[in-house]
Amino acid sequence: MRVPGLPDLRRRSTEPELLDTGVPEGEIIRSLGDLRFVNRWLGARRRLLAAVEPHLEAGGTLLDVGCGSADLPAFLLARLPSPALAVGLDVKLAHLRDTPAEVRPVVADVAALPFPESSFDVVTASLFLHHFDAVVPVLRSLYRLARRALVVSDLHRAVVPHLFGRALFPLLLRSRVSVHDGLVSLRRGFRPGELQAAFEEAGLPHARIHRCFPYRLLAVAVRHEGH
Repeated sequence: MRVPGLPDLRRRSTEPELLDTGVPEGEIIRSLGDLRFVNRWLGARRRLLAAVEPHLEAGGTLLDVGCGSADLPAFLLARLPSPALAVGLDVKLAHLRDTPAEVRPVVADVAALPFPESSFDVVTASLFLHHFDAVVPVLRSLYRLARRALVVSDLHRAVVPHLFGRALFPLLLRSRVSVHDGLVSLRRGFRPGELQAAFEEAGLPHARIHRCFPYRLLAVAVRHEGH
């Protein structure tokens, strides 16, 4: 059902985000600050930690893909019960300049990941998958790197978060790029059935999709024998 005055949210948008097409470095820095704010207050960080922790209870290695300034892997490291090693991967060097000291930064494209199969115990991707029109190859690539689990956190596409974003993003976010891209991201997000279908097409029918407040989807694909 369409709501008057809103874009059609029945299908994922393919509109590109400004950060994916290129913006001045000053806007990148401001936008990364906004992303840290969003991750802290609207990012379902505790649910992400709860999904990751069982697979790193005794320590291990974590790869966060599309990490931006790596605030999320730093948050996870600080709260895991045992020491872990974290790598933050992003395609843009500018995103990694303020990476926390405890996270090792790596510049690389998800289409050419510089790691052999099963390199990390856990692979995470937060607000990353929606940047791609074709998500199935991305899921396959990320799962190949995980010895224990792949954990994906992304946006639940729906009317309410879009109304919220349209009203409050201009008041809460410092960067014009963040305001624009935040709304585009909401239109590029997923319905639960869409995300489940993508995991199944990627050969991961055992993945579990959870709805998280506020309007997040958390997908967990645990590696078992034979997967």
